[in-house]
Amino acid sequence: MLRTRVIPVLLLMDGGLVKGQEFKKHRYVGDPINAVRIFNEKQVDELMFLDISATIENREPDFDLLTDIASETFMPFGYGGGIKNIATIERLFSLGVEKVVINTEAFYTPNLISEAAIVAGSQSVVVSIDVRKTLFGGYEVYVKNGTVRTRIDPVTYAKKMQELGAGEIVLCSIDREGTGRGYDLELINRVTDSVNIPVVCLGGAGSVHDLAEAKRSSNVSGLAAGNLFVFHGRHKAVLITYPDYIELEKILN
Repeated sequence: MLRTRVIPVLLLMDGGLVKGQEFKKHRYVGDPINAVRIFNEKQVDELMFLDISATIENREPDFDLLTDIASETFMPFGYGGGIKNIATIERLFSLGVEKVVINTEAFYTPNLISEAAIVAGSQSVVVSIDVRKTLFGGYEVYVKNGTVRTRIDPVTYAKKMQELGAGEIVLCSIDREGTGRGYDLELINRVTDSVNIPVVCLGGAGSVHDLAEAKRSSNVSGLAAGNLFVFHGRHKAVLITYPDYIELEKILN
């Protein structure tokens, strides 16, 4: 097994898979069930599904779709999007979701993190933190798919989420997302140096070499990506894939 997890992050919108850049210009890239089957064949260790329309549309998760995903998925998977209360969290776990990923509601209702940790255990509660760089070189947390600024520094926010009971953080650079320019290593190191819980980095990976660089230059426990696993070539042809295990083992272990 790889010492550092390499996690495909799949974005859901209206029942389909989409991918964009800097949280905008999303395009349809396929059927989530088909993607799951491909990742099963590739023996991926972990998947993450984020429904980017659920919170914006103020609706609950698509439980029927998640039931279908759970029935097909051979590996553990996490889910985020439209999670606002404990009842929803309990239902997600009953369907087979291994981790709940909470973003917007962690900001507006932070006690939900503590309540979820009590119900499911901290190891199953993930807080997703989306970050933009400021004009003066700092960083700021955004919520609601990167549309609402919080005026909070990600280090301060990550510490608070850890105190509330989060067992893991997914740290996403909005500025790097979908660009293939590599991870924001400065942001990653600021956050990983400030908390004791696992941090998964997301946003910017364009090749396996970007995975290796983040692993070599930081203390992340997981390397997540979207484009890297759904597009191929300079023209971004849709190709659901995953690096060869031997290749990943060589560069990460």
